Amino acid sequence: MSNDDQYGGAGGYGEVGGTGQTRTRLPDAPADPYGPTRRTPRTSRSLITVVGVVVLLIAAIAFANSGPDTPSDPASDKPPATSSTAATGTDPVTGKSAGIPKGFAHDEQGAQSAAANFAVALGSDGMFKKPTRHALVDGIYAPDVASRLKGPQDEAYSADFLAKLGLDANGNAPQGSTFVTRTVPIGTRVESYTPTTAKIAVWYTGLIGMSGPKSTDPVRTLWKTWTFELSWIGEGWRVIDDTQQDGPAPVPGDVPVSTSDDMSKAIKEFGGFTYAR
Repeated sequence: MSNDDQYGGAGGYGEVGGTGQTRTRLPDAPADPYGPTRRTPRTSRSLITVVGVVVLLIAAIAFANSGPDTPSDPASDKPPATSSTAATGTDPVTGKSAGIPKGFAHDEQGAQSAAANFAVALGSDGMFKKPTRHALVDGIYAPDVASRLKGPQDEAYSADFLAKLGLDANGNAPQGSTFVTRTVPIGTRVESYTPTTAKIAVWYTGLIGMSGPKSTDPVRTLWKTWTFELSWIGEGWRVIDDTQQDGPAPVPGDVPVSTSDDMSKAIKEFGGFTYAR
């Protein structure tokens, strides 16, 4: 608000004309803001109000800006509790064995990281080829569990099953096509934990299908929760049992479907991650 608005405007002291009388107007005296000029009570009250508001604003700004410089309560210096949706400060592992990250910490966080990375490995295209499938199973499951799984898995990944996905008996895609299968963890949840065992649920989205000009099984998304029962064996976490269930699944978005060429290019150009909390 301008001073004219605040104090009623410059036209508040207008002349009266048309009376037929002769009036002599003396020149206005120079305005002296510090002189004994006459002020009406209303003007004084308004000025005092404005000054008061300005002082309050200055005090509020000074108080707000003084926050970071004032000594804090020692109790408030404690780090915040870890959120279930936020990563912690532990670095991801750097080692790998048979394409599987290794060296996960022997704690609750390490168990979550292990479960997330196991889901990624077990959801990869390596599971559709016998040699790499056996290597993944040996590297992820406890030895006795792995030995029991290989036979039934070989039967499950039969030539007929692979053919339904557009793959040959060795798990290879036709020339000019790209078989897409990828697991992308969204988050993990600790069902239970002890230093020797852990039960971790991994919520993930996945891609599966064949990308190519002649594909009858286009790449689609899925949403599932993969729950792993882990055991600390030797120097690392191993899976002793696992189950899957559908969801939670969000409402599909309205993003236009990509072409098969774009999808094949993306799968080849965008690599996966080593997941760690």
